[in-house]
Amino acid sequence: MTRTARLMVLLAAVLLLGGVGTVAVLHAADRSGRKDQEQAGGPAVHPGTVTLRPGGHQLLFRSMAWGPHRDEITGVPADRPDGPRTASGLTCLRFHAAAGTGICLQAEHGALTDTYRAVVVDSSLHELRHFPAAGIPTRSRVSPSGHLAAWTVFVSGDSYAGTNFSTRTSIVDTRSWRYEDNLETFTVLRDGKPLNAPDLNVWGVTFADDAHFYVTVATGGKTYLARGDLAARTLTTLHENVECPSLSPDGTRIAYKKRVAGASPDAPWRLYVLDLATMTESATAEQRDVDDQALWADGHTLVYALAGDYGADLWTVPADGSGAAAVLTRSAVAPAYLG
Repeated sequence: MTRTARLMVLLAAVLLLGGVGTVAVLHAADRSGRKDQEQAGGPAVHPGTVTLRPGGHQLLFRSMAWGPHRDEITGVPADRPDGPRTASGLTCLRFHAAAGTGICLQAEHGALTDTYRAVVVDSSLHELRHFPAAGIPTRSRVSPSGHLAAWTVFVSGDSYAGTNFSTRTSIVDTRSWRYEDNLETFTVLRDGKPLNAPDLNVWGVTFADDAHFYVTVATGGKTYLARGDLAARTLTTLHENVECPSLSPDGTRIAYKKRVAGASPDAPWRLYVLDLATMTESATAEQRDVDDQALWADGHTLVYALAGDYGADLWTVPADGSGAAAVLTRSAVAPAYLG
């Protein structure tokens, strides 16, 4: 091939790659722009007043439906989850609420990089106080009394599925604003003995009361359900192979995601329930990979997110292993039930 021919081939390759890049950028820009347009056939979303005050059984969640209110916390009647959504104007990546207190994990978009923060809000969704978050938000919970809020972020890595990640889990008391920045500083007790592990990770708080909680502790390639004691600053391991626990309303069971043998390394989890009195675990009827911290809608039903056409959809399944999984509502994530 002559030098001129080689140059022509190189020029053609450059032009082709440039064209592909331009098409990709234009496609991404078009898709990003369409996210601000109302989703065809999607749920009706209208601005309005959303409150965390008691009264009326409602379901709140981050709406992922395309349109001007995408990513806002929206409210619907709990018995009409597919009904028109009332958008609050509060934008969150993760959200939870109880007893008039909410925790909203937000991204602050900078010129070069994003930063994150955890915002505690009152019953009118007004900010009470905020705290810096060291990484990408992934889990959040408020205690039943509303007196404590917890959140977990990824400090490095982007998935629980692999081993190359680090988390940071924090708890704040909304009365005194006492702040535990990193639960990894608590003493971990395994088989009654303190555990000193350089690879310790802690994530996914679920509250029992204003003094105790459950959480995942990971070390040595294994995960454990641990019971936390705020006053003693201890995490006591109880059961192996438990991630993202969620305590039932009566405090007797933990819903969680469990790594199952034979599953794909990229989709390793199934939704299980653990009886705390007997430490007996049972599978739910949901057979797909669940990478979420499930929520108890009541004493019998679990709610969780699965990937959907517009980000995520909320699904339900009975906690006792009966029945079948069913869609609760589309284009939604991070639910919270308020009575």
